[in-house]
Amino acid sequence: MSTSTSSDPLPRLDLPALSAKADAVRRDVIKVCVANGAGHIAPSLSCVDLLTALYYRVMNIAADPLWDERDRLVFSKAHGGYGLYAILTDLGWIAHKDWESFYQGGPLSGCLSRSPERGIEAGCGSLGHGLPQAVGLAFGARLQKKRWSVYCVVGDGEMQEGSNWEALQFASKHELSDLVVVVDANALQAMDFLKDVLSPEDPVKDLREKLEAFGAETAVCAGHDMAALLEGFAGLKPGRRPRVLIARTVKGYGLRCMEGVAKFHFRLPTPEELEQGGRAL
Repeated sequence: MSTSTSSDPLPRLDLPALSAKADAVRRDVIKVCVANGAGHIAPSLSCVDLLTALYYRVMNIAADPLWDERDRLVFSKAHGGYGLYAILTDLGWIAHKDWESFYQGGPLSGCLSRSPERGIEAGCGSLGHGLPQAVGLAFGARLQKKRWSVYCVVGDGEMQEGSNWEALQFASKHELSDLVVVVDANALQAMDFLKDVLSPEDPVKDLREKLEAFGAETAVCAGHDMAALLEGFAGLKPGRRPRVLIARTVKGYGLRCMEGVAKFHFRLPTPEELEQGGRAL
């Protein structure tokens, strides 16, 4: 894939605009997914604030998705990538017609297929594949003497995959401080709560201890508080270690019927359930 030297900047939103943008993205996700019969709304909603903060404030990106000095984002929990599709459409990198026809046989699949011209840096789907790719990108940047950062969004349930820990060991050994992992810690995996499957009573505390044991600089923040998210990102200073921000989120955030409810991992809401409302509506 070719790159571009065009670096026309994208607007950086202030706090009120970031919150309004996140709400608009949530509404867009619900509208398109309900209309097209696409599941995985709940895991998409939990990470909308994270993605909004990254794309509209934190990451160094330009209007051209192929700008060669851009920061890269690998979205590993790809089943929850509908918020990413909505944001990339808002940025003009995905055509509106492709997003609106999502899940209907068009170019956008239920998980992510690599398409850098659309802003999708890596193909993901099977969990545990994104972080190793992100580590490879960060190491490649080091070898090429590039200064861009690599962000990788993973799920907390996904962190049960052993490939993530192999990747972190490599990142720590090679001091890949330009790697920033963002954990969408919504406390649920596909069928149940993390604390009832593998983790102890406080999965975030347990995960943080493990990450630090593997050599990562780690911080925890509230994942639906935009000011806390920005503070969390700003507090992870480049040094000699990979960086991890664990964001405490709520699965299905913005829809009352879905918030923190295990059965909505893939299931669509009924019209009656949508009538319960929520921030996203």
